[in-house]
Amino acid sequence: MSEASCQRRPYRRPVVFLDRDGTLNVEVGYIYDVNDLVLLPEAAQAVTALNKAGLAAVLVTNQSGPARGFYPESHVRALNQRLASLLAEQGARLDALYYCPHHAQGSVPEYAIKCTCRKPATGLIERAFAELEDLDRSRAYMVGDQSTDIELARNAGINAVMVNTGFGRAVMSGEFQWKVDPDYVAANILDAVRWIIADIGRAGRDA
Repeated sequence: MSEASCQRRPYRRPVVFLDRDGTLNVEVGYIYDVNDLVLLPEAAQAVTALNKAGLAAVLVTNQSGPARGFYPESHVRALNQRLASLLAEQGARLDALYYCPHHAQGSVPEYAIKCTCRKPATGLIERAFAELEDLDRSRAYMVGDQSTDIELARNAGINAVMVNTGFGRAVMSGEFQWKVDPDYVAANILDAVRWIIADIGRAGRDA
């Protein structure tokens, strides 16, 4: 046996990509006051469960407020920082936070572009895989409350979980956006995380 064949492959972490509004925090539309961002009851417990299980927790969120002229991009960063801080207060940690400030029909030229990062395009996820080199693409999940989240997962070739918080229930009933077929429909983010951890465990036993 050659020396090269004896070397262990570097461990790569499973990763859960998380939508923001309606998935981790309460869906209230565009948030103009940072203090109006409020965590959903199960959010911190869910992210803590990911941390303890050794899974990466990565935020990927569409935030078209800057493109629409509602507020500057710095406000999006402030909202994301509040989210991270509220989670940290309860012992939960996000490994990275990515957002898209663009919208092709926006009113601010700098942001009114057809980009590759607005979900369901895969730019945010591809950036995460490029920058966080220990992520395991074969054990990757997207959790969100909109059709775009599920379509993003399909476009990226990863697993898709819909939560019934935010717009999730309306999507699954056909009342909002378009019909999708996720791998699992969860009551909330904690239910989603528990299913993901169990799914990874099942895959490990079957390997």
